[in-house]
Amino acid sequence: MDYNKKAAQVMNTDIVTTTPDLLLTDAIQLMLDHSISSLPVVDEDGMLLGFITEYDIINFAISGEADRTRVKEAMALAHKVVSFSPDTDLETMANCFVTQRIHRVPIVSDGKVIGMVSRRDILREILRIYRKN
Repeated sequence: MDYNKKAAQVMNTDIVTTTPDLLLTDAIQLMLDHSISSLPVVDEDGMLLGFITEYDIINFAISGEADRTRVKEAMALAHKVVSFSPDTDLETMANCFVTQRIHRVPIVSDGKVIGMVSRRDILREILRIYRKN
């Protein structure tokens, strides 16, 4: 099996991001509008600050605080976010998705988010590999 394809070759570059000062209710709307379950949180230069997921938001929504809480109060900080470089191979990403049970990861170059890879992207490549053989 050829798992040597790199993140840059499978990543989605049409990414939706958020800023740390956005209200959680607005982040919810972004997720629903784009049918995604998480958002990279970036500064005005596109530098990765953190990551916010549906799980992060649900806690605040249930407590009735989502309309008063900013993304920065609920997000996982960048140093805790699993991310990959554009040169990361498919096998490494697939193993990470399985062992850490994550849905998508930002692809980061020089601290900036340049793409996203999801489990669906990995599955698409796995199917391509199997159908090729």
